[in-house]
Amino acid sequence: MKEQLIFDLSRSGRKGYSLSPLDIPERPADELLPSKFLRKEPAELPEMPESEVVRHFVRLSNLNYHVDKNMYPLGSCTMKYNPKINDYTCDLPGFASMHPMQPESTSQGALQLMYELAEMLKEIAGMKAVTLQPAAGAHGELTGILLIKKYHEKLGNKRHKLLVVDSAHGTNPASAALGGYECVSVKCDASGCTDMDDLRAKLDGEVAALMLTNPNTVGIFEKQIPEIEKLVHGNGSLLYMDGANMNALLGITRPGDMGFDVMHYNLHKSFSAPHGGGGPGSGPVGVSDRLVEFLPVPVVEKYEENGETRYRLNGGKPDTIGRMMNFYGNFSVLVRAYTYIRMLGADGLRRVSENAIINANYLLQRLVEHYALPYPRPVMHEFCLSGDRQKKEHGVRTLDIAKRLLDYGYHAPTVYFPLIVSEALMIEPTETEAKETLDAFADAMIAIAEEAKNTPEVILAAPQTTPVKRLDEAQASRQLNICCSL
Repeated sequence: MKEQLIFDLSRSGRKGYSLSPLDIPERPADELLPSKFLRKEPAELPEMPESEVVRHFVRLSNLNYHVDKNMYPLGSCTMKYNPKINDYTCDLPGFASMHPMQPESTSQGALQLMYELAEMLKEIAGMKAVTLQPAAGAHGELTGILLIKKYHEKLGNKRHKLLVVDSAHGTNPASAALGGYECVSVKCDASGCTDMDDLRAKLDGEVAALMLTNPNTVGIFEKQIPEIEKLVHGNGSLLYMDGANMNALLGITRPGDMGFDVMHYNLHKSFSAPHGGGGPGSGPVGVSDRLVEFLPVPVVEKYEENGETRYRLNGGKPDTIGRMMNFYGNFSVLVRAYTYIRMLGADGLRRVSENAIINANYLLQRLVEHYALPYPRPVMHEFCLSGDRQKKEHGVRTLDIAKRLLDYGYHAPTVYFPLIVSEALMIEPTETEAKETLDAFADAMIAIAEEAKNTPEVILAAPQTTPVKRLDEAQASRQLNICCSL
């Protein structure tokens, strides 16, 4: 279960390469590069044969947790299986070998894919137009907020507040602040949904928009959307939806039909592109009629030329918020999402959400007797339990439960979020997990609940089977050191 550092495996004189003799005259290094850029000492690199390098990294990969190994029960961060057909299409030479500076004449296939993907996303969410530029969900949030800001600026509205519901995703307040807005929190009611009285009290003439996650972070669908929409639009404000939980809505209902003016999609969540560890990601933004003119440039357009359908990038939009990326989004993620949607079709996408909802409710019913349920009602694609019972009765915190799950071979669910739930355990099984997998995970969670009663010291000492035991997380965050001292 342990692996040495590659520097410790290194032995002087071993190498994993063979270079052909030079077929040009050799020249001193300082003739090729200015001397100030040349090393004074050789780089401290490990010396190993190719076979040992490969084995080292394969062993490391076996220690790592990944979606091909087992389920990720992360709530609010849909980690579904990534179909291998997506990798195949990304590796097609016409896509894999493209350069972003290629002329439009040699990029027609890529432009067509982006245009058609935007059209499909428009249909899925019921929006008027979509930009594919944002590189992640939070980047999509910021894009949406800048669109809202531009809208009010053009109307001459001096509004400086954004309302964010307590059950929204954690990046919403940060995105609001980056956009130059004051973030005002709206409470949740006892059912886990937006507190309508608090919303009415805070919805004034300085509010630019309401940011809402639907379904929210406790997995509950906000049934008051028609009333919320009338209140917000009646105030001259806009309605923003965080689309990270779209895995519950595909083919069932559309945010645009509910009256949302802007939303971001997470292609790396709802549409199966791999993510985690900082990337890759993609957070396209869909808008209503009110915001189309402000979308980032360039915009992919379809046109006819000499009886042939062609595609181009149009950067000539006078009211645009400008570019959100140097080029046009994370293209490999776009190819994966396009493949996923085309493979499933409309009926398949609906089954995705139906199965995600069934899986979440099944898993919830298996666990509800063993953990506290703060909002006891049917859920959508995810649910939120609480470790309060284990903490109060046995001194076992949610963090301890998460660490113990590692010993059972599972990645932990999202913990301590949302903040409206004490000792939160937010769980999303996704549609791609079989009943047997759900049962095995439930069995592990139930076993840990029993351990909390009978042998809490085992949980408090977890994890015990991992290469690295429990760290001092407070110290690690303050004294982060990821360098290897040779």
